[in-house]
Formats: sequence, structure tokens, C-alpha cells
Amino acid sequence: MLKGKVAVVTGSTSGIGLAYARAFAKEGANIVINGLGDAAAIEKERAAIESDFGVKCAYSPANMLKADEIEGMVRLAETTFGSCDILVNNAGIQHVAPIEDFPIDTWNMIIAINLSAAFFAMRAAIPGMKARKWGRIINTASAHALVASPFKSAYVSAKHGIAGLTKTAALETATFGITCNAICPGYVWTPLVEKQIPDTAKARGISEEEVKKNVMLAAQPTKEFVTVEEVAALAVFLCSENARSITGSMQQIDGGWVAE
Repeated sequence: MLKGKVAVVTGSTSGIGLAYARAFAKEGANIVINGLGDAAAIEKERAAIESDFGVKCAYSPANMLKADEIEGMVRLAETTFGSCDILVNNAGIQHVAPIEDFPIDTWNMIIAINLSAAFFAMRAAIPGMKARKWGRIINTASAHALVASPFKSAYVSAKHGIAGLTKTAALETATFGITCNAICPGYVWTPLVEKQIPDTAKARGISEEEVKKNVMLAAQPTKEFVTVEEVAALAVFLCSENARSITGSMQQIDGGWVAE
């Protein structure tokens, strides 16, 4: 479905981002991955994308705090593979604290990585998409783009900002064959989430199963984690021609969280 297309995915060396990259590669797209981690582990994932799906995959070490490096990541896709047809802004960080105790530097970093980085990438990618009359921009938002939770002021603010950025970009690009949508997951089962469970169980004096159901999934009516494969499948659909009229949307995949 995506043969001949090129996808750039930020924050894609693990978790949801890696699932996006592999799902696009399965559909025939060449890939630029980006993110942090052990160099050998990143190279293993990059090589696996090529060998598993018969596509080309490059790695960009672009720092999401630096606008020039983010632009360089988009240019890497264009010079290496000829275009940047699909842009997925997925990189993100989190910090939990009351507003009055929230570190200012941490606030600035969360806004920069979760919101400003997406703007910089879109700013770099949109001109080429307009020239080719085709493009797909997908921003990983969150249920927190639509509702709030206490002690997550920076993350909620950034994700609400992503919602506004998504809608604005959709309006600006609507006549150029470009769509811009946000995916809004609830709690997704990732290695990062899995690692938190034993410590949380110990700290609260409850079982790991109780942590999952009554702490992490308290707001998720299904009481089940969303899988990275489900999120990636939604992204693939949004890149299809059948989704060409879907733009400016917040695609909830949250087990019913926002419905309550």
C-alpha cells in the first residue's frame, strides 16, 4: 500500500514509535527512524526493519530539542530516499508533579519535545509534501489531548497543544492532498510501562495485577491496555487512500477513557 513512500518517525527506537516504523515498512515504505538508546540496539532494530520487510531504513540521531537537527532529519529522508511523504511526530517525555512543585526546566523540556519538536518537523516536511501534492502527518497525542489528569500539567498542556497544531495544519494543507491527524491512545502496553509495574506494586503493597487494573487502567473502561500493534494499524489506515478525507481529527484509541 505504501510502496515508494518514505516515512519519518520520531521517537521510534522502541515502543509505539518502533511499531509505527515496522508497520509502515511492512506496507513497503522506506523508513527513517529516530530516537535514543544503546547504539547497538538501535542498529539491530534498523537492520531488522530492512531484513524483515525488504525496504531501506536509515537512522537519524536528531535531538528533538534542536530545530536545526529536526530539519536535518527531514532533509536526510529527502536526500537519502527522495522525499518525506509520511511524518509521524511521536517523541515524548513525561513528568509528574503538582504545579507549584513542577521544575521549570522540566516544563520547558516537555513542551519542547512533546510540542515544539512536532512543529519544527512539520515546518520542514510540509513544503515537499505540498510540491508532491501528497502527504500524511500523524501526531501521537494522547487521551490527555482531550481530557486532563492531575499532576501532569506540562504533558497535558503539550498534548492539548498538539491537538490545536494538528487542526491548524489540516486546514492549511487541505487542498494539497495532505492530511494531518492525531492519534490519542490511552494506556499502551510498552516495555516502559511493563517495567513500572513491579516497583508500583511494591510501593503500594498490592499485587501486580491490581496495579494494572486499579492504578494504571483506572480510567480505561475496558481494563485492558491498548497494544502498540493496534496503534500502528490505525496509523497505517490514516495513510491509506480510503482515509484521504480524514483530516484534522483526534483518533481516540483509549479503551473508552474519554467516553466517560
